[in-house]
Amino acid sequence: MLHYILQILAFQLFFLMVYDLFLKRETFFNWNRFYLLFTPIAAFVLPLIKIEAFKNVLPQQYIVQLPAVILNPDSTEIETQLLPTVYLKNSSSFWSWEFIIYVGICVATCLFLVKMYKLISTIFSSEKQTLNGLTIVTVKNSSAAFSFFNYVFLGDAITPESYKTILTHESIHTRQRHSADLLFFEVLRILFWFNPLVYMYQNRMVTLHEYIADALVVKQQDKATYYQNLLSQVFDVNHISFINPFFKQSLIKKRIIMLTKTKSKQIHLLKYALLIPMVCSMLLYTSCDKDSNTSGTPLEGSVDRSDILQNIEILKESIAAKGNISDEEDAALKSLLVLTTPNGFTNPDLADAVENVEVPFSVIEQVPIYPGCEGLSVEEQKKCMSNKISQFVGQNYNTDLATELGLSGRQRINVLFKIDKQGNVTGVKARAAHPKLEEETTRVINKLPQMKPGEQKGMAVTVQYSLPIVFQVQE
Repeated sequence: MLHYILQILAFQLFFLMVYDLFLKRETFFNWNRFYLLFTPIAAFVLPLIKIEAFKNVLPQQYIVQLPAVILNPDSTEIETQLLPTVYLKNSSSFWSWEFIIYVGICVATCLFLVKMYKLISTIFSSEKQTLNGLTIVTVKNSSAAFSFFNYVFLGDAITPESYKTILTHESIHTRQRHSADLLFFEVLRILFWFNPLVYMYQNRMVTLHEYIADALVVKQQDKATYYQNLLSQVFDVNHISFINPFFKQSLIKKRIIMLTKTKSKQIHLLKYALLIPMVCSMLLYTSCDKDSNTSGTPLEGSVDRSDILQNIEILKESIAAKGNISDEEDAALKSLLVLTTPNGFTNPDLADAVENVEVPFSVIEQVPIYPGCEGLSVEEQKKCMSNKISQFVGQNYNTDLATELGLSGRQRINVLFKIDKQGNVTGVKARAAHPKLEEETTRVINKLPQMKPGEQKGMAVTVQYSLPIVFQVQE
């Protein structure tokens, strides 16, 4: 989740930088409106899109693959199935970043409801009249002027000379549905109250709405008169973020500058084509980005055939040089023959090796089945087993242990275990920063229920698994 939020922030920042540098000074107001509405949504959606074809864009020779980390160097297994990481957090801390986010959402929602209450109260307590489909709300003892959907709020202190101009201006906001744009950003402000970029988006949209309304009003009356109306009024505006105010002191100068600006040349519309390479590059990044909780199962066939032949030659030379091999080495070679020869599991000469062989996960015909995962396809059984183990660990792990030990931050625990031919969990080995964490991890994994064992050539076999656990200790 944190990685996703950081991607959203990075994409929105990039989109805003492009807008400020290349687009906001252009007079293509409707194009800018589309840009400001589209890009925050794109920032939410793009991190979720993974295009498989983009993963092959980079040539393989430019991709560095790090060697595997061996958790138990003395292990003789060929391959271990790496289960998805289990994330734990201690429950003793009242304050957590998730809790703070939810509290912030509740506070932001309350503030929004207070603003809505004030607006609705003003509507019910003020005089109203209908004109051309608009509801004109007269605000007593005020020179305020703003709109909200089909409601236009005009103070009774507004001079008669300015009244018609202001009403025309605010009616444009209602016809253009500008309030819907601002409510959209208000929802984003509630859900992502901690994101300053949402506030910047809304601020730019408010400014753009005024540009749009000003541009349409001056087509109906003299520019000089309109400038005079902007400069001569008493600035009195309710500070509500989702209304369209006529008199906002910080915008007056910008609006006049934009009104005097020469209309942008059509060739400048090509600037909006920047969206295409921007979106494509972001899709390339998100598609090639490896998710932190992606399974680390080795890819079948990922080892080059020439490397295998080279290792075989080295093995032959070592045996020839030594002259004889030990019983342990003989057992290891027989186990290899069981896995690599067509009749390895039925060959009577290899019967003793079959008893102890551990089948690599990538070639096993039937994976071990966790209780409750029966009757599914192989891939669904793998996913079901991963989910069940993660749920089991989360429910049975003593999450208060790290606090009791005085640990802080992220505690990463790696655990290896086997599911033997009877479906029992055996050979549990855990590595952690503290021995007590290793003991607790071993205790929990040993409590896993009996499963249906994996099968190869119709025979039950042992399969080894690796389970990473990330323990986040809340301060």
